[in-house]
Amino acid sequence: MQAARDGGHGSWNGSLDLGRSTESVSLAPDHWTWRGVAQPWPGTLKDRTIYVCENGAWAPVSRYGRALIKLVPTAWGPPTFEIDGIKMLVSARISPIEDARQKVALVAPRGKTVLDTCGGLGYFAACCLESGVARIRSFEKNEDVLWLRTLNPWSPDPDAPETADRLELTHADVSQAIADVDDASVDAVLHDPPRFGIAGELYSQVFYDQLARVLRRGGRLFHYTGAPNRLTSGRDVPREVARRLEKAGLKTDLVLDGVLAVKR
Repeated sequence: MQAARDGGHGSWNGSLDLGRSTESVSLAPDHWTWRGVAQPWPGTLKDRTIYVCENGAWAPVSRYGRALIKLVPTAWGPPTFEIDGIKMLVSARISPIEDARQKVALVAPRGKTVLDTCGGLGYFAACCLESGVARIRSFEKNEDVLWLRTLNPWSPDPDAPETADRLELTHADVSQAIADVDDASVDAVLHDPPRFGIAGELYSQVFYDQLARVLRRGGRLFHYTGAPNRLTSGRDVPREVARRLEKAGLKTDLVLDGVLAVKR
């Protein structure tokens, strides 16, 4: 927009919502106008930062509470996010949404009830909704992540009419909240926990036993693991996870960057 202004153009066409849509804005030396509302030109912008206009000023979509958390732009449009500089979603080789779409397809959510253990920015939920899920129960422990969702145009809104009451988003620690989920009440599980060093309880045998309890016979579970520590310590986290899931009563296969399991 600034390049178009400096080049003497009176308008610019592009995306103001991270690739969700394309719109036209008019340009002036001291402001730009979008949907009939004049907006101030921002000052110096930082790399790898997404901004939102608040009270007439541009502010980065980041917050520091117990940790620094921020939305981070990607080449694909849908953003990832970081906690203390640790990227929480893949984005180097594939769009975070497309990555989620591939993993969601493994559990075939159409017409099913799905448990989404660690909701994050809601990309699993968004892909389940577009695939025709009947209901998805999503838990997110971090209140700052829930705040990021309100500013991310790619995150599904549980209160929006288009979700048709299919998405239930709960601010809770799933390692505790799962105790209140009924036995054999979900058809599929999507489990994308933080790395083991941050949330070891979500890799425990106790938690996997709970996942097996709430999953119906024949139900599918996809557990994202990545391959942490394989080069430095020789640990094979995917196979460790698979062994625990097998002990919980699921049949497992290593698929994509995680473990696909089926309740026996």
